[in-house]
Amino acid sequence: MPRSIRYHGHAAFPRGVRLSARLGLEDVVLSLPVRPTYTAEIDGRRLAVYDGLLPNDELLKLWSILNRAGFTRSEIARPDTAEHRHWASEIPVTSLPSMPFLAPSMAAVRAYDPQRTYRPYRSYVNVAHFGDMLFTHTDCLPEAGELTALWYVCDRWDHEWGGETVFFDANHDIRAAVIPKPGRLAVFDGALLHAGRPPNRICYAPRFTLAIKLERASG
Repeated sequence: MPRSIRYHGHAAFPRGVRLSARLGLEDVVLSLPVRPTYTAEIDGRRLAVYDGLLPNDELLKLWSILNRAGFTRSEIARPDTAEHRHWASEIPVTSLPSMPFLAPSMAAVRAYDPQRTYRPYRSYVNVAHFGDMLFTHTDCLPEAGELTALWYVCDRWDHEWGGETVFFDANHDIRAAVIPKPGRLAVFDGALLHAGRPPNRICYAPRFTLAIKLERASG
């Protein structure tokens, strides 16, 4: 089991940040219009990319915490690539309501699919550096109807650094690539074949991605 992100012995965010979320961050974010920067459709499955949903001060707090967090080599892309493990740190689902990124995540999910209600069932952070091997995979079975909300957590990113998330069609051609700009959020059908790319040699910064996996809520 990957280690949970900790902050001075507590959940990932300090008490003041959790309190700010409880005192109305959700309402503030949800009251704003949520429009994607761009969208793509691959084999009938959709991807939407959002920018500017997470306040910059919250983004920088999260980035600072992740730079001090503990990660374990416990995540795999597929069963056949299990010998190549990725660095990960779990976020307990029970902690998500106090996290500043949950409200904008759910607002984007609602904009992505206003006809359905989704609920998170897992959340975690991956970190990758130059030289890491990240494999293609899907996040769910084709008929599962699940979504992934993927945050890019960094203070800056140059397009020469690489690190894109690439999405493939049924012929394994790349049909979309998302650059990990600071605070960017990608929401996509979990059955889309995709892969993160590690940073290029000229990048000495870690590539942090924070994933929230969502399933359709019953009823």
